[in-house]
Amino acid sequence: MLHVVLFEPEIAGNVGNIARTCVAVGAELHLIRPYGFRLTDEAVRRAGMDYWRDTRLTQHVSFAAFQSEFGEAFAAGRVFAFTTKATTHHIHVSYCEGDVLLFGPESRGLPEVVRRGCTEVKIPMQPAARSLNLAVSVGVGLYEAWRQLGFEP
Repeated sequence: MLHVVLFEPEIAGNVGNIARTCVAVGAELHLIRPYGFRLTDEAVRRAGMDYWRDTRLTQHVSFAAFQSEFGEAFAAGRVFAFTTKATTHHIHVSYCEGDVLLFGPESRGLPEVVRRGCTEVKIPMQPAARSLNLAVSVGVGLYEAWRQLGFEP
């Protein structure tokens, strides 16, 4: 199973959309606190629609707690930090079952202290583009990883 991790997400609707995508692919969604919303917000449920109840969701109280739980993945270089600051495109890595795809908050992306110890990758964009929407970025990255795994359930 692939793991999608949102570090300090800020927008409820994005999290709901990402939850839908995770259910469609069979990935587990991890949220690292603090959030910019409450999981009970209507916007989360509306965006996630009836998929929300089928979402495999794990919440982490901090990045340190998440790191501790996924220590083996960090040690093996299997935590992929999606960032505009990377030089390697996300399609130029070989994804494996159990990989971790890590995404930052909408307003600021992943801080360097979080990216440190991760394999940094980026989604290519035109030079004038600052960034993609978080839900779009997760979809692009997650579907590439799943494609490489043969779209296996």
